[in-house]
Amino acid sequence: MNRTAITLAAAVAALAAVTGFAVVAAPSSDGATTRQAAARLPVERSSLVCPAPSTSDIAETRYTAFTPAGKGGGTAGGARLLPSGTGPGTDAKKDGKDGKDSKDGKTKGGAPDSGKPVAELKQPGKPVTADASGGDSPALIGSADGPLAPGWTAQQTTTVDAGGSRGVLGTNCTAPDTDFWFPGASTAASRQDYVHLTNPDDSAAVADIELYGKDGAIKSEVGEGITVPARSTVPVLLSTLTPDPAENLTVHVSTRSGRVGAVVQSLDDKLGSDWIPASVAPARSLVLPGIPADATSVRLVAFAPGSDDVDLKVRLAGADGTITPAGHETLHVKAGMTASADLGDVTKGAAGSLVLSQSGGGRATPVAAALRVVRGKGSKQEVAFIPATGQVGERASVADNRSKGSVLSLTAPGATGKVKVTSSPGSGGGEQVVKTYTVKGGTTLAVKPAAPSGLKGSYALTVEPEAGSGQVYASRALELPQDGVPMFTVQTLPDDRGTVSVPRARQDLSLLDD
Repeated sequence: MNRTAITLAAAVAALAAVTGFAVVAAPSSDGATTRQAAARLPVERSSLVCPAPSTSDIAETRYTAFTPAGKGGGTAGGARLLPSGTGPGTDAKKDGKDGKDSKDGKTKGGAPDSGKPVAELKQPGKPVTADASGGDSPALIGSADGPLAPGWTAQQTTTVDAGGSRGVLGTNCTAPDTDFWFPGASTAASRQDYVHLTNPDDSAAVADIELYGKDGAIKSEVGEGITVPARSTVPVLLSTLTPDPAENLTVHVSTRSGRVGAVVQSLDDKLGSDWIPASVAPARSLVLPGIPADATSVRLVAFAPGSDDVDLKVRLAGADGTITPAGHETLHVKAGMTASADLGDVTKGAAGSLVLSQSGGGRATPVAAALRVVRGKGSKQEVAFIPATGQVGERASVADNRSKGSVLSLTAPGATGKVKVTSSPGSGGGEQVVKTYTVKGGTTLAVKPAAPSGLKGSYALTVEPEAGSGQVYASRALELPQDGVPMFTVQTLPDDRGTVSVPRARQDLSLLDD
């Protein structure tokens, strides 16, 4: 008789590494089921989607993909960003107008070769870049596996020098999901805001878009049951969902079936353009990191999705400590309604971060929030958006940093934080640089990160809290001024979800053999 041991944990580990979720219970010695302590293992597969960058003929877009070194398993793997509506092996047209690559490596006048990845990462620790020109660049759908999956990130940065969509439009390509909140959108006459829905999967997804203004839900049947075909993208102009303009809106995207990547593109006639990323899931306390030191106008937009009103305590964590902005001690947010507060030039020449918490006792009431931030004055103004975000956690990265223009903001709302910041080698060469920063509790530290020595191309930043560090929140501002306009964009750095909890469980199933 032979006894064969089958390890249940192995199957669970594989499931968790791919899906990011697994729960298992192991039997105790007396046959009862007991839970075991969980281990952290690297994920084995990651998915990202990037929205169609711009419809402007003068748009210039850079894609940068990166996986930090150190946590991937195995040696085989890949990470590719492909045009939406296409897949591996699709025949490409070659008529000179369909995205045929030019000698300078840029995509001209249309979608890239449908059978060729726009950007393909082959090794962790060093970013790759790809450039595209014009207004026909498609949304991208990407996946990474093996050692390139843990912490895989991609940045899309578009510059438009003139016209109604003038500005720097930057966004982290997002993981597909089923639920998103976007405070800070608008259907005002001066704005054109689009929700971009991108489906990475091989079957259609069905999504709903709900709008909430200062008086509550805005009824609209047009936003219900929007079909997003397989491996395709659908942009929805918010003003088509309601006949009445609204200055401050919260957009809720959810799916009935399937999953999508979602992000809002904001085009403002006076303030330029940028992407509005999703807020972290509604919570009782929130951190919105990285308001620039020279911000001339800051607007807070918040939404309470539950059934209770809430008073939010508003605090600014600056260079020297945490203060309450004069005249803006609290913000009252009614249940199911969007509230806003104009904070003006709240940073007063020193970078800061907004910290929101529920004022007083009562039931915990979660909120979603975001900031609209303006730099410059008069006709030389530029806008960006900072959503509430999660803490850095174990590790977080942001790609597409240039030789000049990056500002890293680190916030420790509670205990003092200490982080290691790694500047990767450049996409075209260079040696990585590692620095350590201490962020005093209740403050924001804004630094210009050290560029890699011998930098060629763009590089990535990776932030890792050290042992014993307090919670740290982070964002990166990328400043690309043009003709006196302080063009910029801000990306937050939440935990990269490069690892997943897997229970330490083992179960022997005995098989009797003759």
